[in-house]
Amino acid sequence: MFGTYFYHEKIRKSVAIFGRLFNNIYVVRKDAAGGVLNQLKVPLAYAPKQKYLERLRENSDLNNDTKIAVKLPRMSFEITQISYDLTRQLTKVSNFKTLGSTPQTRQKFYSPVPYNINFQLNIYAKSQDDALQIVEQILPTFNPQYTLTIKPFAEKYPDFKEDIPVIITGVSFTDDYDAPMEQRRTIIYTLEFEMKLSFFGPIGEGEVIRKSIADVYLINQDSDKLLETITINPDPLNVIGLPDSDYGFDTEIDLAFDSA
Repeated sequence: MFGTYFYHEKIRKSVAIFGRLFNNIYVVRKDAAGGVLNQLKVPLAYAPKQKYLERLRENSDLNNDTKIAVKLPRMSFEITQISYDLTRQLTKVSNFKTLGSTPQTRQKFYSPVPYNINFQLNIYAKSQDDALQIVEQILPTFNPQYTLTIKPFAEKYPDFKEDIPVIITGVSFTDDYDAPMEQRRTIIYTLEFEMKLSFFGPIGEGEVIRKSIADVYLINQDSDKLLETITINPDPLNVIGLPDSDYGFDTEIDLAFDSA
């Protein structure tokens, strides 16, 4: 079973498409009259939440500015859990077929295995207005689900598409406003997401069925009686058709008894 190498990069692609959902978010800062002072794009990175918290704590004292502080606002996300999804389980014998490497062969892969990948998106800001601008640009997109359509095998099968739902499951925030005045304030909004992903196994290749033989029996109480044998062959035998061709099949019926 194991030992057949394959790699469809599903987890890597899921991280990439999840990050692209939030890589174009801006924060606008205005003066008291409503004029725009500046506009900045919120940086996004794949990193654990604890990593940024430690980086912020390295320069939390404004009286000892020995290092360059991490500029806020910014966002980070990470995978928190991967679990099997029983609600989307499919029959194991179903398969998808497509053209093979030669006209005489076909490639196929069986039903995918459903899994849920949980992501955590963290928003860091030093003012509540910056954080709320980011959150409000994200929440209306999820109701609570947003579906992405991707091509998981774009290199080999550009017509094969897969829908991937992304569901927001929770929103929470923390604010260390009780800290001393000289300590840097950090507001953190945490958004939880669940992505419904499917993992495909190795893609196999087999020959096209070009001959069919079926025996027809008359079922009796004592013994079954062979009535006829039906043989179906392409005509001619070496015919190579298009993907939707019937290959010129003809039918031969051999009777196993005297019709008279």
